[in-house]
Amino acid sequence: MARRYTSEAKGRLEYADRALEETKAERDASDSELAVRLAGGDSAVETELYRRLAPRVRLYGLRHLRDPAAADDLVQDALLMAFEMLRKGKVREPERFVSFVLGSCRRIVADLRRGAARRQRLLERFGSELAPAAVCDEPPVDLDRLAGCLEHLPERDRSVVVMSFYAETGSEQIGVELGLSPGNVRVVRHRALMRLRACLEGTP
Repeated sequence: MARRYTSEAKGRLEYADRALEETKAERDASDSELAVRLAGGDSAVETELYRRLAPRVRLYGLRHLRDPAAADDLVQDALLMAFEMLRKGKVREPERFVSFVLGSCRRIVADLRRGAARRQRLLERFGSELAPAAVCDEPPVDLDRLAGCLEHLPERDRSVVVMSFYAETGSEQIGVELGLSPGNVRVVRHRALMRLRACLEGTP
């Protein structure tokens, strides 16, 4: 019985040793090697590769976005997208995966900046149209608050408002792009404006 126990215990120890060796091998492997293995279906290396790349992506986000929360979002968005494309074989050169991730970060940051600039122009140009009916002594619309209200709209409603007031797109064209009838576009726009006004007035 003791011999059997010793044999089983030895087997468990050997298994643990192999697991430790695999972990060490993953640490010793280069980023490119891990990416190639993940692209080939070895999902066991994904955690290690994520652990390596996440701090770099976050540092990139801090440098270019100057906001810790935005940098954390960049880590999630960039790496989840990049890993998904790698697993699906959509990264042409897996051995250059780090460069691919960096390129993804650049595109996401550029899109965020363009979106922020578009939103600011939208607010400056059409903020008064989205505000409640004003009286002569009422203060001007709070653009920061309006921006927050816009962000809390459902995606479809926000798209209709932005396309209508910023891009000055007609209901028919908006309908084509969003898969809605012109009548539905007008209903969505009307309800979205009511939600914006309620948000600005602080009513539920």
